[in-house]
Amino acid sequence: MIPKDTAEAAVEVFLRGLGVPLDADPELRETPARVARVWKEELLDGYRKDPARCLGEPLPSRATGMVLLRGLTYTSVCPHHLLTVEGVAHLAYVPDGRIVGLGALVTLLEALAHRLVLQETLGEQLAGSLVEHLGARAAGAVLEARHGCLSQRGERQTGATVVTHAFAGRWAAHPDERAEFLGAVAR
Repeated sequence: MIPKDTAEAAVEVFLRGLGVPLDADPELRETPARVARVWKEELLDGYRKDPARCLGEPLPSRATGMVLLRGLTYTSVCPHHLLTVEGVAHLAYVPDGRIVGLGALVTLLEALAHRLVLQETLGEQLAGSLVEHLGARAAGAVLEARHGCLSQRGERQTGATVVTHAFAGRWAAHPDERAEFLGAVAR
């Protein structure tokens, strides 16, 4: 028999502590292993990823216009209640001699979203990473998300969406320059 890892054992203790009859229902016997696996391999795998490496090797470019990738879906986990956050991200940056493939932006989003992170912090990390690791002149992130902690407990607001904006580089220091980005996201 393979020994249980720490996460699997913790899930089992957690479920038993809540009174879940793991031994009485055959459908529940493997639940601790399944839960531990999904948290390790999908929901919190971002802790094993370096944002700088997610952007890969930037390519030289003379482009000076905004690069915007709209409508990226993501899942994150709220650090307060460990409930999921389902969202859409709109990411943009203004190159300063270097660009990355569009897939690198998706990889960056996945790495940072797959952590215990507040939506506001996630946006700041995304925009900040584009300036810090890519050398972008300006960067922004608009995140729109539905929070499990708002829809599945307490107020049970199933239709509520939280929208946050985060900016780095010139867009953080010069609000008038981010208008093109915000206008393009609003379309």
